[in-house]
Amino acid sequence: MPVVAVGQEGGCLRPGPASPPVAATNHEKRNSAKYAVPWKTLFPLVTIRTYVVVIKEDTNLVKTLSTMLPLGTVAPDFELVNVDGRTLTLADFRDAKALLVIFMCNHCPFVIHIAPELARLAIDYQPQGVAVVAINSNDATAHPQDSPEQMVHEMELRGYSFAYLFDEEQRVAKSYRAACTPDFFLFDSARKLVYRGQLDDSRPGSGIPLTGRDLRTAIDSVVAGRPVNAEQKPSIGCNIKWKPGAEPDYFQPRGA
Repeated sequence: MPVVAVGQEGGCLRPGPASPPVAATNHEKRNSAKYAVPWKTLFPLVTIRTYVVVIKEDTNLVKTLSTMLPLGTVAPDFELVNVDGRTLTLADFRDAKALLVIFMCNHCPFVIHIAPELARLAIDYQPQGVAVVAINSNDATAHPQDSPEQMVHEMELRGYSFAYLFDEEQRVAKSYRAACTPDFFLFDSARKLVYRGQLDDSRPGSGIPLTGRDLRTAIDSVVAGRPVNAEQKPSIGCNIKWKPGAEPDYFQPRGA
């Protein structure tokens, strides 16, 4: 079976075909979320191309760990364009009990692997007042699979109900010290960081079921007003695809 690499050194490969979107139950459809974003109000699209690359299951992917931003860090502000054309800022989520910021992209196999659980997690927690915001900071010039147009396609394909923002200048990723896709940052109602770590123990090809256990436990604690356990495992994935010459000081091109 052929193996084709996509991206810069330390980059990812994308398996095909893509997983089907997660279908919401009738109850989930009725329980509309205050912080959900209707992707069907999307801006006009240019031609959409589907990028599918075949890889072997035992492909040795370069893995990058989260930088583990210090707990208690106040959420950095952002002003980015969503897939529906609106510009969103941190203040737009001021009323949420908790804010989950996810740095992700379209083509990374680690993100593709957890996509069904990301969709389920948002459906479960948005009605409880948890705002979910995904940010794509990848260099779309070098990686057209991660372009804003493809982000629209990805929203539809995966059934995501949350905002998906494009960080074209990569400044927001650097302000969060985001390193990998996916990289999770959970903030409480005061917008102080209470969790930065993995979704769960499942990885591409690991055979471990997706449960979202680690992140769900942290969110449950915030919603219930309980302290979040400070013992946290870092997230792991592909490195963010930085623009040439714009890599941050914490960038590890050969992985962790």
